[in-house]
Amino acid sequence: MIRVEQASVSFGGLKAVDNLSFDVPDGRITGLIGPNGAGKTTMFNAIAGHVPLDSGKILLDGRDITGLPPHKRARLGLARTFQIPHEFSRLTVLENLMAAAPMPLGENVFNVVFRRAAFREEERTVHQKAWEIISFLEIGHVAEEQAGNLSGGQKKLLELGRALMGKPSIILLDEIGAGINRTLLAKISDKIKLLNKERGLTFCLIEHDLDYVSKLCDDVVVMAQGSMLMRGTVDEVRNDERVIEAYFGGGRYEASARACCFRCGA
Repeated sequence: MIRVEQASVSFGGLKAVDNLSFDVPDGRITGLIGPNGAGKTTMFNAIAGHVPLDSGKILLDGRDITGLPPHKRARLGLARTFQIPHEFSRLTVLENLMAAAPMPLGENVFNVVFRRAAFREEERTVHQKAWEIISFLEIGHVAEEQAGNLSGGQKKLLELGRALMGKPSIILLDEIGAGINRTLLAKISDKIKLLNKERGLTFCLIEHDLDYVSKLCDDVVVMAQGSMLMRGTVDEVRNDERVIEAYFGGGRYEASARACCFRCGA
């Protein structure tokens, strides 16, 4: 679904992504992990179109999208969430979802004024879709609540819902589980699994919690210093000395002293 080919991104003299190549297979859940500063979020931003590549290219379902702006990538089926939710805080949950939906007729003032019947039908369809997602995510009890009043976990669910409103084929999840309680984390995990297994939706996620990654991901790409360190299953990653060294540093002895916690996901 996504193919990254020899991608590089620099900020001044700092190379955040360095000649990186990997793919996200269609219909699977792929993890993107690595220590802080590895370049994971920069790579997500480049895939989504928020950061330009210095070199290389990005393909979405076989189509080169390297030069496309974010909104055109979204229309082709690419969606993403953010580590810090980007909700419209003064709009309700329902309104947030409706605002995220593509509305070709509503984007043109002429249609709103002179094609009122068609515009209202489009709006009814979007309203129904929003309620379907609210029901799926089990957030009906806060549907009319202002999004700014939600808990951190509820905002993450809303982020996922907003991504779904665009009918994507792939969603990039940037630390969807960061800072939320285990109950809501389990609910989010269940929803991701359902979307993947029952609707065939492809996911690529950044996450630091390897226990969480192991429950969701088919395989994992490990980044370090802007490059790919390795790719494999979660068990292979946990037991790879290069990965342990990249996460903890300090040489083999010090890294090994903390490897047990890393391998068990602690």
